[in-house]
Amino acid sequence: MKLIHSLFVGVHVLMALLFALVSLALLWMAVSKGWDTLVLGLDDGATLHLVEALGTLAAAVVALQIAQTVVEEEVVRDASIAGPTRVRRFLSRFLVVIVVALAIEGLIATFKAQEDPATLRYAALHIASVGVLLLGWGLFVHLNRSAEELEPEALHAAKSEDAAVDGT
Repeated sequence: MKLIHSLFVGVHVLMALLFALVSLALLWMAVSKGWDTLVLGLDDGATLHLVEALGTLAAAVVALQIAQTVVEEEVVRDASIAGPTRVRRFLSRFLVVIVVALAIEGLIATFKAQEDPATLRYAALHIASVGVLLLGWGLFVHLNRSAEELEPEALHAAKSEDAAVDGT
């Protein structure tokens, strides 16, 4: 059983490494896109190109945050995701970066809609979907809080794990 567990930890480490490498590649692409825009001059289309670079940078942050979450939750903590506190924290770490990335993509779509008004509906739906995602996330956190109150020992265990990971 320990061999299987070690195999899963190894796979998690590999996945986190791949997410980190993709993050670095996206970071390079964002810097290149931003630099090219600045070198070519800040004309009318520069805003769109810089916002696209920002979107690529946001995707890099998402990939890096996923790598960090996988390492902290699955490798360092080796925590069971069974408790309500663990589930809320794990999902919230993913959702915060996804919501930010989707909001930036909505911003990019809005800028693109200035050039092609036919795509404004897409941009509006994109931003509305961010709102729906935030609403669902808030509802989940609210409902999960009552489950946490039923298992206060799980909340205490999660907080003690946080102190151990943070080194405090």
